[in-house]
Amino acid sequence: MILPITIYSDDILRKKAKPLKGVDSEIEDLIGTMFESMRNASGIGLAAPQIGHSIRLLVLDISCMKEYSDAKPMTVINPHILSVRGTNMMEEGCLSIPGVQGDVTRPSVINLKYRDEHFDEKSGEFSGMLARVLQHEIDHLDGTLFVDRLLKRERRKVLPKLNDLSAGIVDASYPHTRTPLSELQG
Repeated sequence: MILPITIYSDDILRKKAKPLKGVDSEIEDLIGTMFESMRNASGIGLAAPQIGHSIRLLVLDISCMKEYSDAKPMTVINPHILSVRGTNMMEEGCLSIPGVQGDVTRPSVINLKYRDEHFDEKSGEFSGMLARVLQHEIDHLDGTLFVDRLLKRERRKVLPKLNDLSAGIVDASYPHTRTPLSELQG
């Protein structure tokens, strides 16, 4: 099943998601649906708030990228970044903000504690694209979008497109949804 991706200006994207207490058949189904929805939209990461669920769950799969073809898909539940080091800047985009890209500086290496799809506790050090995608998706769980991390002059450049998205002008090749601003303000 493919779920619509929540688009910029929907209030769920600005909420801090709630931790999961375990994995049941409903969450297992949601994880599968998230992978399907992400791949359908040609994404490499998807957080639960992006499909309307305010829970601390994300999926990612960067194996479609040539240099990461051996990378295994990941399910990450209740992530907690323990430490970071280094920095690098890279252009990012987001399924919830179609048509907008910008350079974001992030730590280049992260140490992460999380639970997997079986709710087993894991920890590990991640670098490169894996570290970047994890941080981008964890930001979603905290109500932060990559455009919030842009330098002011970069954010000014994308503001017209953000305004279009807020007004419901969305050009995306995948199913999407958003709560109109009038409903958010009402």
